[in-house]
Amino acid sequence: MQNPEQRMGRPRDHQIDQAVLQAARELLTEAGYSRVTMDATAARAGVGKAAIYRRFGSKAELLFAAAVHGMDIEPPPDTGSLRGDLRAMTRLIHERLSNPAAREVTPSLMAEMARDPSLVTRFQNTFIARERRDLTAILERAELRGELARPLDPLLAHLMLGGPLFLALLAFHQPVDEPLLDDLADVLAAGLIARAASPNSGDTC
Repeated sequence: MQNPEQRMGRPRDHQIDQAVLQAARELLTEAGYSRVTMDATAARAGVGKAAIYRRFGSKAELLFAAAVHGMDIEPPPDTGSLRGDLRAMTRLIHERLSNPAAREVTPSLMAEMARDPSLVTRFQNTFIARERRDLTAILERAELRGELARPLDPLLAHLMLGGPLFLALLAFHQPVDEPLLDDLADVLAAGLIARAASPNSGDTC
């Protein structure tokens, strides 16, 4: 069986990949999550349905990639400090979650994941793993600079950074401005630095 991360890695044909994602975004805007189908997406993109399934295992995965992010994301450039890197990352996450397509997809996606544990596993092995890899890169930079006294589990940073933004934007519908993004990054950076310096915490990678 093909590994999900391999299937959702670098597209075999970039033009087809972009056509599929654009078609999915258009259909999502026109019809809403429930009415988007793989057949309609393939027809709109001008490709065979098999080409979509080579890239995405389900409609949920296709629409997440179209609305939020795909597997080609990268951490922000090195700013020279943990606070700077986390500030840049908060803006990337905010951009991904605050667009109208993400707001359309997220509630239906969460409902599907609640019904289908296999979908949760696929997301953990692909999109979530990719997000966590970006946080790992930021933490490793900080450790090399000497800002973190020891390695930390990227899960901690992932939950503490993504969780508040997810709640604010998609659950509470709370406006998030630039100062709040900076405050969130600063608090997280201070907490991670303190945790790495604590001899009693044991959450190394």
